Amino acid sequence: MTSIHSTRTLASFGLALVVSATSVAAMAADVMVGGAPMLPSKDIIDNAVNSKDHTTLVAAVKAAGLVETLKGPGPFTVFAPTNAAFDALPAGTVDTLLKPENKGMLTTVLTYHVVAGKWDAAALGKMVKDGKGMASIKTVSGGTLVAKAKGSKIMLTDEKGGVATVTIPNVYQSNGVIHVIDEVLLPK
Repeated sequence: MTSIHSTRTLASFGLALVVSATSVAAMAADVMVGGAPMLPSKDIIDNAVNSKDHTTLVAAVKAAGLVETLKGPGPFTVFAPTNAAFDALPAGTVDTLLKPENKGMLTTVLTYHVVAGKWDAAALGKMVKDGKGMASIKTVSGGTLVAKAKGSKIMLTDEKGGVATVTIPNVYQSNGVIHVIDEVLLPK
């Protein structure tokens, strides 16, 4: 009798895991950013180009020559500023960064938004918790971001003291994860 009960329990547990995994995959497939579905089967670039909220970021990635890198296997975690975040920069900043002679500076700013590895909100939250309220995150550019939790939100502080909020976490990609943020992060 015990083995029948155990078998039923294990079967129920296995079904719950399958349903849970299916639900997670369905949720990831249903994430909308900038009016477009972000499909976990596509890479970071193939999803980002469809977001009407990230046209400035996509133009900057192209100008910096980072398209092939972000289409690569990664995995990458990208903190993706919206057009509104770029618009909030001082007048002329984006135009100046997009000039060919400023490609190095643009590349540094963009790679400051990229972290090697796939760090979803749960992993970031654990880092913050393990760090007793904050975690230092090394970016691909070599700079550091400081992550903190504010309620259920992740906040990122850049090296100049600017603070961005993750507004849409866990946009899963085939080569990493994107977290949409409301400010452009700036290195020293």
